[in-house]
Amino acid sequence: MLKTRIFTALCLLGLFLPALFLLPMMWWAAIMLVITLLGLREWAGLLALSPVLVHWYLALSSLLGLAGLYLLAETGFHGFFFLSFWLWVLASLFWLAVVPVIIYQNRFTRCTYTNLGIGLGLMLALWTALVVAKQMNPWSLLVMISTIWLADSAAYFAGKQFGRHKLAPEISPGKTWEGVWGALVAVGAYAVVLWMTGMVNTVWIVPGLWIITIAGIYGDLFESFYKRRANLKDSGQLLPGHGGLLDRIDGVMPAVPIGLCLLFLFHVMQQAQAI
Repeated sequence: MLKTRIFTALCLLGLFLPALFLLPMMWWAAIMLVITLLGLREWAGLLALSPVLVHWYLALSSLLGLAGLYLLAETGFHGFFFLSFWLWVLASLFWLAVVPVIIYQNRFTRCTYTNLGIGLGLMLALWTALVVAKQMNPWSLLVMISTIWLADSAAYFAGKQFGRHKLAPEISPGKTWEGVWGALVAVGAYAVVLWMTGMVNTVWIVPGLWIITIAGIYGDLFESFYKRRANLKDSGQLLPGHGGLLDRIDGVMPAVPIGLCLLFLFHVMQQAQAI
């Protein structure tokens, strides 16, 4: 199982990096849309929808995605960015204000249509953020995603070695507070290295990546909440050794929209200081 997991991860990395740095914007946007639709298919599976409702859900999602591609082609990057920005703000507020309450109470609405709308909104926020982040600076996107990868690995090993206090035992029994602290220490060291080597020119990268790390943990727990409610171990079987697509991108879902909002806030702060 471990060999399969590592092989799948290496294959995904080998596809992701060339696509991130070499693909034209429209090709990247189209491929990310396909991945988004696959994620929404798994999200529908967590809600135990009827086949008919799944087809309608994916058809509506596809139409919205195609409308987004049309907007990107017709208005260019700036028009796409303007409409996407408000979607990221709403998604960020949901991740940072609503999800912690859901995790704490271990309770949330079972209304099918509400949950369908939440999944669609969060996945569209991720899709548009992936498109914009690549166009702005693919290295920034790589830093955000690699932060989640590093945090996941550090949390796993720290939890295995030192884990004593459960983080959310009713939602994800394997996660511990020691794992969270291990993730924050590893990401903090990563941020300091980026700053000291000159790859990032501000020390604000440290709290910024910590916020992204915490958001990624919320994303992981949020998906685990729905999997446990659906009595499922994995969101799917798409990725050998890893489970479903949502199992791999649950931390990235909040990280990239929130990361872009932080970058925008930092830009505004710089502009204000320059006046």
